[in-house]
Amino acid sequence: MLSAAVAGGVFASPPPASVLAAILSLRDAGVSGVLLIVKNYTGDRLNFGLAAEQARNRGVAVEMVIVADDCAFDQPSKAGRRGLCGTVFVHKLAGALAEEGCPLDEIVSKVTEAVKGIGEIYTPLTTVSPMSVFL
Repeated sequence: MLSAAVAGGVFASPPPASVLAAILSLRDAGVSGVLLIVKNYTGDRLNFGLAAEQARNRGVAVEMVIVADDCAFDQPSKAGRRGLCGTVFVHKLAGALAEEGCPLDEIVSKVTEAVKGIGEIYTPLTTVSPMSVFL
């Protein structure tokens, strides 16, 4: 399902250098291309985007898909739709397509189309037990 994951500190996006290190490590392992699946947070979009550009400058085929499945925000005056648990579906779809041998551009196309149909709203039932509803 995933070949690598890059995490930042608590409430912080991973720095571009960490993302780039993961991309280059995959390239060195012989992958033909890298798909970055990024949740829709400003820091993640910025840092993963910078790392993708740096990797492309080194000859690595890199594409990025933004997941914004949060249905709680739909007004332009509010924060953008965040990426939540719907990202897991995107990981599964991209992984299945890659396992079938689909080229990177086809995976990106199909995943991008799927992202348009994923919606989720998150609400805590208690302070300990969250619940997500997928639409």
